[in-house]
Amino acid sequence: MTAILLVDDHEVVRAGLRAILETQPDLHVVGDASNGADGVREALSLRPDVVLMDLVIGSGMDGIEATRQITAEASDIRVLVFTTYDSDADIVRVIDAGATGYLLKDSTPAELYAAIRAAARGQATLSAPVASVLLKRMQQPETALTPREAEILELLASGLSNRELSRKLFIGETTIKTHLLHIYRKLGVETRSGAIAEASQRGWVRRRV
Repeated sequence: MTAILLVDDHEVVRAGLRAILETQPDLHVVGDASNGADGVREALSLRPDVVLMDLVIGSGMDGIEATRQITAEASDIRVLVFTTYDSDADIVRVIDAGATGYLLKDSTPAELYAAIRAAARGQATLSAPVASVLLKRMQQPETALTPREAEILELLASGLSNRELSRKLFIGETTIKTHLLHIYRKLGVETRSGAIAEASQRGWVRRRV
C-alpha cells in the first residue's frame, strides 16, 4: 500500500484526487493540506510514501520551498510535483529542491497512478514538456539557467526591484546584478524589460494573467 499526502490549495482538486486515487487498491490518501507550511508539517508528521505537490499553493510558502524542506528533513519521502505550470524556472528549481518527478495536470489518471507508483520506488517520472526542458539543459549547458538564475528570473517577472530581490534572497545587490547579467546573456537581451518579455515568450517563467 502506497501512502499519499495531497498538497493543493483547491479543495475541489484535493477531493477529486482523493476519489480517483482510492479507486486503486494499492494507493491510499492519508492526508491533505491546502498550503506549503501545512504540507511540510503533515508530511513530517504522517510520513507518507509520496507527497503529491502543486507549485502555487496560496500566498505563503510555495510548492518549491515545501519540497525543499520535506526532502531535506525526510529523504525517504518522495515528492511528485503535480501542477499546471511547466516554465523552465519552475522545473529547474523544483528538481533542484529534490522532487522525484514532475507531472502536469493534463495527464490521464493512468499516467498519474503510474507516476505515483514509480515515485514510491524512487523512480523519476517526467511529463514530456518537462523532460524536454531537462534534456535541453544537458545538451546546451551554456544557455541553461542555474536554479538561482531561474529563481531570480521568476521573481524579476513578478515585478521585484534589485533591492527587493536582495532582501528576499538574502544576497547582496552586487550579486543580484551579476546574476542578472548572466541571465541577460543567456536570453540575448540587455534590459530587465527585455529579459521579462523574452523569458515569457520562451516559456521560461510563468505566464502572468
